[in-house]
Amino acid sequence: MRIAFGWSRLLTAAVCGVALVDRLFWGLGSQTIAGQNFLAYLTIESNIAFAVLALIAGIIALRTPEDPAWLTTARAVVLSWTITAGLAFALIVWQAGLHGIPIWVPWSDVVLHFVLPAWTVVAWVFGPGRRAASWQIVPYVLLYPVAWGVFTIWRGGLVGWYPYYFLDPRQVSGLPEMIVTCVIALAIFALVASALVALSRLRTTARTDLRGTPKADGDDPDPA
Repeated sequence: MRIAFGWSRLLTAAVCGVALVDRLFWGLGSQTIAGQNFLAYLTIESNIAFAVLALIAGIIALRTPEDPAWLTTARAVVLSWTITAGLAFALIVWQAGLHGIPIWVPWSDVVLHFVLPAWTVVAWVFGPGRRAASWQIVPYVLLYPVAWGVFTIWRGGLVGWYPYYFLDPRQVSGLPEMIVTCVIALAIFALVASALVALSRLRTTARTDLRGTPKADGDDPDPA
């Protein structure tokens, strides 16, 4: 089961890589400036991190019976980013539909925003060899979106382009709306991270607890 799961991680990394390449070429051929700003999207950056981590995690799964503690932490952090990005994208598409604004979603966006996040939640809960994640990762999940948001707003003022409408002062009612929207987005990041940690502690699939000691059958994860 662990070997099969390792290969599934490698397959996930490959699918993510192919989807990222397709999304790049789709953006370059869409007659918009979005393709020129491919790496400016939080979704793209987080999925690049996801593909690299899935590749590393797959190799580890093929070589060891359990994930090391650092890998569980890294997976929780990166999954929080990709899942939240998918939720935000779904919200943007839904709002655009309500306002009669058509948004063409290529297959690569469907894979990156919906298919891979859904699969990774299943793999996170049931994948063998995963330890319980620590609650301490939740504030660290927020560091990247905060840094990305500050840089994106600064860069947008220079180039006149923003990857998401709620960061563009011209598309919102003013600074208060922008701040409120950003705070809501950060709250979603924190909620997703908290849910992943909670799920990992309800169902620990490794035989080693957070302290690195063997876990007996029926033992609960370390409550610390």
